[in-house]
Amino acid sequence: MTNSTRFAPSLTLIALAVAALCSGPSAIAAEPEVDVANADVPELVTVQVTSTKTRSSMSLGGAEIQKVIPGVNPLKAIAALPGVSFQTADPWGNNEQNLSLFVHGFNGQQLGYTMDGVPLGDQQYGNYNGLAPQRALTSENVSRVVLATGAGDLGTASTSNLGGAIETYSRDPAKERNVNLQQTMGSHSATRTFLRFDTGTFGDNNGLFFSMLHHEAKAWDFNGRQSNDQANLKFVHASDAGKLTMYANWSDKTEPNEDSTGYGPGIPVSPYTRPFLYPDFKAALAYLDSKGAPPIGVGTNFQNYYSDAQRTDKLAYVKYEAFLSDALTWSNQAYYHHNDGAGVVAGPINQAGLPALFSAYFPGVADKKPVFGNSGYATRTTEYKINRNGWISKLRWDAGDHQVEGGIWFEHNRSSAYRRWYALDVNNPGTPYERPTNPLITQYGSFIDNKVVQLHLQDEWKLRPDLALQAGFKSSLQYADGQFPVQQLAATLTGGSLALPVGEIDTKKWFLPQLGLRWDMSTTDQVFANVQQNMRQFVTYGGGGNSPWSLGSQAAFDLFKNTAKPETSITYEAGLRDKRTLNLGPLTAFEGQAGLYHVDFSNRQLAISTNTIITSFAGGTTILANVGSVKTNGVDLAGTFRFGPNFSFYNALSYNRSEYQDNYDTVTGTTKTPVLTAGKVVPNTPEWMNKFAATLNMGDVEMQVTGDYVGKRFATYTNDQSVAGYVLFGLNVSGKVPFASSYVKNLTWNVNVTNLANRQGVLQPVVGAAALNYAVYPIPPRMGFITLKADI
Repeated sequence: MTNSTRFAPSLTLIALAVAALCSGPSAIAAEPEVDVANADVPELVTVQVTSTKTRSSMSLGGAEIQKVIPGVNPLKAIAALPGVSFQTADPWGNNEQNLSLFVHGFNGQQLGYTMDGVPLGDQQYGNYNGLAPQRALTSENVSRVVLATGAGDLGTASTSNLGGAIETYSRDPAKERNVNLQQTMGSHSATRTFLRFDTGTFGDNNGLFFSMLHHEAKAWDFNGRQSNDQANLKFVHASDAGKLTMYANWSDKTEPNEDSTGYGPGIPVSPYTRPFLYPDFKAALAYLDSKGAPPIGVGTNFQNYYSDAQRTDKLAYVKYEAFLSDALTWSNQAYYHHNDGAGVVAGPINQAGLPALFSAYFPGVADKKPVFGNSGYATRTTEYKINRNGWISKLRWDAGDHQVEGGIWFEHNRSSAYRRWYALDVNNPGTPYERPTNPLITQYGSFIDNKVVQLHLQDEWKLRPDLALQAGFKSSLQYADGQFPVQQLAATLTGGSLALPVGEIDTKKWFLPQLGLRWDMSTTDQVFANVQQNMRQFVTYGGGGNSPWSLGSQAAFDLFKNTAKPETSITYEAGLRDKRTLNLGPLTAFEGQAGLYHVDFSNRQLAISTNTIITSFAGGTTILANVGSVKTNGVDLAGTFRFGPNFSFYNALSYNRSEYQDNYDTVTGTTKTPVLTAGKVVPNTPEWMNKFAATLNMGDVEMQVTGDYVGKRFATYTNDQSVAGYVLFGLNVSGKVPFASSYVKNLTWNVNVTNLANRQGVLQPVVGAAALNYAVYPIPPRMGFITLKADI
């Protein structure tokens, strides 16, 4: 793996200090709340500095998001913001199986996500309570993405926003009739076609848009195909009495997964990438021995035939904002989400623990190869279903010096996860793009009924025109009941268990407080400070991961239910926002935000092997337990320097240190082994990151060069393995086509290049890998794309 050079962080600190010190203070009045859904987006607004929040809040507009690459996942776009680390295998950021997102030391499953206020769940790869933002809303229809690092709004509809919230907003229908067509072509047979029709205003102030998307691209390291078909529809009716919004989304997506590559003394071969053998079935047959085992010399880095993720989502909401008076607004939003998905892997039948598993289901059958179609491979699926419906109600009252808001969020979610095994017939191997049928084994099937209630109440009090105090709290209640309609065979369970766990767990936290302060020091400077407590509810998933219903026995579940506490955090943050014009030679303007934060993260949950707590457990039984706390300290500095109307330079520097405070024990048999994590850094959380975007406007042509530095990251909890940092560069060049027509308007082109220097190295380690041996995903190679856009 190649080492990468570092940015000099001191240059950013000096530049920010000079910009802040070279202009004088003056007085500022508090600004009204920004309409983040439809606010006009200036030329380069990477940091929203007009926020009236009492906490760190930054945003990216839709135009800036599309500069990364047309159709990019909004979560990848916000990697340009300070404190955000995002990696995935494809240039759009669409691959969810190996997606890695960290914000201020919290991983992606410890953040909250919404789209137009609708909760999107915690973004786990195994679906159980939501969907990815790009599956809820086509990227080209995104108006803005807002990142609250550390403390989201009290009314954010999420049970997982322990470390902050990411809110995505859709564009409203255009006021003028228009047809927008975009076509992208590029590396690895990529093609993306987007069509949007806006009716313009019609009838009694109505507007509607409808869009369609078709996206295809091959994986960069093997002949796998990523595909997505999606449709969005949005209707808006506005009147003096209120605003009615109706939205519907349909998304059908199939994408190849990527296998990580193992490294370490116990692994004989570690290739840069670990591609699948599909579609060369002849080579796949020759790869295995007569018993269906991969070559011994490759160890754990054997090649599967294929793996993919299949997701079909239907999402809809109706929202009405009633203007009851000039001072009183009542908003009600009802939503529905249905998901049908599967994770599919076709791999050798004779590896890891599969022979023992298959022997339990086919006792007395020595040769399992004929059972699974004589190919030596079996197809494993985890098949998901989600049925969610919910209601969000908020009442806002502008009572002079007080702005009071109260609300309730209710959601009822019924989710299931079934693990099944299918034959991979030597004469009819199938493809990753179709759902297998007629399972040989249904290993288990879970069903979890989950009800969530969240209440909030807050008051923003203007103590004087330049000083505001915000105080409030939220309540988070969860009532979950998990069952297993299909039980796993007792012979396949550990610790002497006879069945997978079932039962109810109710968790209620009535008082999660928040206190914030905003002081307008001048017309250009604003100070904010905030402290807030958050909680992450227990994961309600019956198919794996850190969920009580994914434990291997009823005893482990009961122990968790009686002793475990939800993860909680208290976030302290303070900062300065600045936006001003300057007269420093070529430097004409500056806008930015500097922030300090400290987080006390308590009751961290981890699946560990132990038998020290309950004597009926056999050695090595996995339990889910609280293993201590984490303390985090960090600094974010981000700003845009404008050099006249034609050139701007954005830079975001961040420092984060997240340390475990406690050790924990694992037990194998009668041997207790301490895991020395106290004082260790949370893996995959770089201490230093730096991002920049240099934008040059040359009339009809604009060029933007971006850079992303991510520092060294540890690959294990005990910090005995690490991966080097990297620097990746990107290029975006766009322009107008000199074309005159009464039918075609705004004909433009975009050229995007990712990994401009074609660097190699480690993109991300697999967090939680065992000591000494660890696994990584590699940096994808340079790729190029061209996009044509036109309005009709």
